[in-house]
Amino acid sequence: MTYMFTIDQIKTAHSKVKTGADFPGYVQDIIKLGVIFYETYVSDGHTEYKGKDGYKISSDEKYTNLAIAESSNISQFKIDLKEHQQGKTNYQEFCTSCAKQGVEKWTVNTTTMTCTYYDKSGTEMLKESIPAV
Repeated sequence: MTYMFTIDQIKTAHSKVKTGADFPGYVQDIIKLGVIFYETYVSDGHTEYKGKDGYKISSDEKYTNLAIAESSNISQFKIDLKEHQQGKTNYQEFCTSCAKQGVEKWTVNTTTMTCTYYDKSGTEMLKESIPAV
């Protein structure tokens, strides 16, 4: 069976996310839709989603362009990420801190249940396991 999810279905799932603490539940929701991988670009917030059999769909930009720092600050990024995961920042605040710390994008692999953050050179800054709900 091929899953043909829509951006509206993903937006509905994402609407339940208020802070980073809600992220694991969101991942479970999009798995049910058939998402197996996605990439979110910090500069404008658009995301490219992939499903089975080569199915792809992209969201629109979510905000005006954020300038991504040329050099990454992994130690500060880890602090900012932990605060976001604890519910201390909202999505826009998190994206702004990602840009300041040099995060160009993050990817989520729903098969391996990992979220990986990359800098502008494509170097992996941090890979985390997504906790079970």
